[in-house]
Amino acid sequence: MFTPKIPPPDTAPTPLSTPLDRPLTDITHTPACTCHHTPAAPATVAPPTRPAVRLTPGSLILTAAGGTAMVLIIGTVLISMLLATAITAASVAICAVVLRSLLNSKAR
Repeated sequence: MFTPKIPPPDTAPTPLSTPLDRPLTDITHTPACTCHHTPAAPATVAPPTRPAVRLTPGSLILTAAGGTAMVLIIGTVLISMLLATAITAASVAICAVVLRSLLNSKAR
């Protein structure tokens, strides 16, 4: 049941019998046109020029104001999250002290 099923040697495929393994030596290319002229040298193509980024004084001020606003908003959110964590920790600590005091007074 757990032995591998290996085909007998006479039916096993040979290494070069699959079409992907055949060498590509018999391929001939047909010419693109039949006008029998010599191909011209390829023309040099100039790379496409990218427009340079130009910052006008107005866009520079707008960019600085946007960056400042983002820093202030993100800072406010992070500080509020830190403050919420601190308030939660303080309230848990106060609850622990009150419970300890109640349990100690009951034991006496």
